[in-house]
Amino acid sequence: MKILIIEDEKLIADILKKGLEYHRFSVDVAYDGKIGYDLTQQYEYDVIILDLMLPDIPGEEVCKRIRQDRNNAYILMLTAKKQDEDIVNGLNYGADDYLTKPFEFSVLLARIRALLRRNSQRKENILEAFDIKLFIDQEKVMAGSKEIELTKKEYMILEYLLRNKGQLLSRNQILEHAWDRNVDIFTNIVNTHIKNLRKKLGKSGNIIETVYGSGYRIKEKN
Repeated sequence: MKILIIEDEKLIADILKKGLEYHRFSVDVAYDGKIGYDLTQQYEYDVIILDLMLPDIPGEEVCKRIRQDRNNAYILMLTAKKQDEDIVNGLNYGADDYLTKPFEFSVLLARIRALLRRNSQRKENILEAFDIKLFIDQEKVMAGSKEIELTKKEYMILEYLLRNKGQLLSRNQILEHAWDRNVDIFTNIVNTHIKNLRKKLGKSGNIIETVYGSGYRIKEKN
């Protein structure tokens, strides 16, 4: 899943990026409101972590513009503003959640995962197709009774495919969701990771279908 952090305190932003990437998220960072808003117009994000006190464009205005664009990314406001009025205003601007500083990273991670479960028919922490199960909280993948060791990118690609089971995803969509914006869009890296992913999943890997010239998807039926 792809996350955008809009936070002007570079130390906080960089620590969050490192922590979220460790937990298998693809993360972009913007250190001011204008760059952050511009990125939302160029890329598709699942979650936007948004500070309120930003240079150039304040966080409240960024939030309003994102919603005016009919952008449905989840917005989690992360700010030192902790008065009830601030929280109410933040949610009214269009935020989906509000977390005040200081905070525990584990709480932020749980809030992000809770937001991502909202658009799932099943509110559990398991994504599955046939005998493949991906346990989100444990960051573990099982094929039948066997645990499969995946690299971070392989895990991220499989999670993205499972969250969009049956839907055709282009190579560029996968590239944008599993890598940050600095990735070379002309690389063959997606094909290589899909090949390795299938190999590690063994017989279960045939549920990842290639639609030549278009992309990949999880088969509805094996």
